[in-house]
Amino acid sequence: MNTGFRIYDQYGIYFITFALVNWIDALTRRRYREEIIDSLSHCQKQKGMRIVAYCIMSNHVHLVAYATGPSGLSELLRDFKKYTATQILQSIKRDPESRRSWMLDRFSWRGKMNPRNTRYQFWQQDNHPVNIESHYFMQQKIDYIHENPVRAGWVYRPEDYDYSSAGSYVDETGPLEVEIYRKYG
Repeated sequence: MNTGFRIYDQYGIYFITFALVNWIDALTRRRYREEIIDSLSHCQKQKGMRIVAYCIMSNHVHLVAYATGPSGLSELLRDFKKYTATQILQSIKRDPESRRSWMLDRFSWRGKMNPRNTRYQFWQQDNHPVNIESHYFMQQKIDYIHENPVRAGWVYRPEDYDYSSAGSYVDETGPLEVEIYRKYG
């Protein structure tokens, strides 16, 4: 499905949202969220991805990010999604998972509808990228990302959620290296 959202500047900074097919709540287990963190870390260290903000929710991921390496942002995201889909699907099949059959059926059904897939489709194809062109928009998106777990009722304060960059903005600690954005003026 073409939503009209595209990454036109492969080295521009973007607010990106990518979701699981049918918004399936598959990222509820710690090991799946850790796979996302590990893969983002790999993209940072090996592929030139820079992350300004992130949040991993149960059925989608938000990023403010840009590319600095030879791969543009579209290629980075494509590889990231392909790798994490493979890893998480393998984990769903291998590890104890109460919803295994249901999730694999949903991912398989979506995969059969997409000629680009061989068996399963885990992520929706689009990334819903929005180019960040102002300080106001940047701050708005960072705040939106960090408030996601609060709005979901998971935590009272954004910095208390382990799978978000909000903690990095408070005390500069967290599982991923984040380029802290400080608004000018």
